[in-house]
Amino acid sequence: MTSTIVIGNSRIDVNIEQGSLQASKEDLMKWVRWAAESVTAYYGHFPVPQLLLRIVPSDGNGVRGGRTFGRDNGGFITIHVGKDAQFSDLASDWMLTHEMVHLSFPSVAENHHWIEEGIATYVEPIARVRAGHFDSNQMWFEVMRDLHQGLPAAGDEGLDHTHTWGRTYWGGALFCLLADIEIHRETGNKKGLEDALRGILNAGGDIRQDWELEKALTIGDQTTGVPVLQNLYAKMKDQPYNVDLPALWTQLGIERDGNAVKFLDTAPLAKTRDAITYGSAGPSLKPAASASHNSAIFAGRTTSQFPPDK
Repeated sequence: MTSTIVIGNSRIDVNIEQGSLQASKEDLMKWVRWAAESVTAYYGHFPVPQLLLRIVPSDGNGVRGGRTFGRDNGGFITIHVGKDAQFSDLASDWMLTHEMVHLSFPSVAENHHWIEEGIATYVEPIARVRAGHFDSNQMWFEVMRDLHQGLPAAGDEGLDHTHTWGRTYWGGALFCLLADIEIHRETGNKKGLEDALRGILNAGGDIRQDWELEKALTIGDQTTGVPVLQNLYAKMKDQPYNVDLPALWTQLGIERDGNAVKFLDTAPLAKTRDAITYGSAGPSLKPAASASHNSAIFAGRTTSQFPPDK
């Protein structure tokens, strides 16, 4: 069964493989559209002109992981959906958005795999917040809960040479957060990481291209007008770079409150936190939690859920 979704000037062909699925075709297509809307909200447009998305029924429930590839006219994603998955499982899913973010960055050498996974890990929840499909409180709670896994451990040799799960996904995400904060600081909150990533994408740097990482970082810095990406990469690529995360959360005005967080608008970087979260829409963007969805939509990820993707 194949259906098509049009997002701006991009076409997404969805091929649902034969097999038993409790989720209806309408539920599956809504899930795909939400993920595409999220990526579009962050990048300004869908990353590639065409995407072939293959949905494969599998055992169990929920979304079971995916893989993303480039091809001549766009991208190709295979993602597995459990036969017992309900709409609430699809509505709370982050994996498809994660896979779609991969479309937006060029393929780089294997030792730089952390930047591909780091961008997808970092951008995915922000993109869903900006599209109104995720709650900003839950987003920051999960980042605050999980980001420590990206810190260097004993014997660390930097992001380019330490290929553990934590350093690949969350170490890359840590690089992105630090870069986002610094770009905002150096531009007076006029620009952020999304501007750098949009610049790379708009220069032709999508998944179909094989680039040197330095080329991507240079274009990103040229777009923002500040050399943040190149400078931060020099600090983190081949040596441990420790970050005082508790102090960083205090600066951003994010405080743990049980299984949630609360925001302190008097914090030094509170405006930066809002700029990172909502982009040009600002904090007036209606939180997803106030929408008429079941609260199960905003169930968070667990740290064991990352797929062995791109």
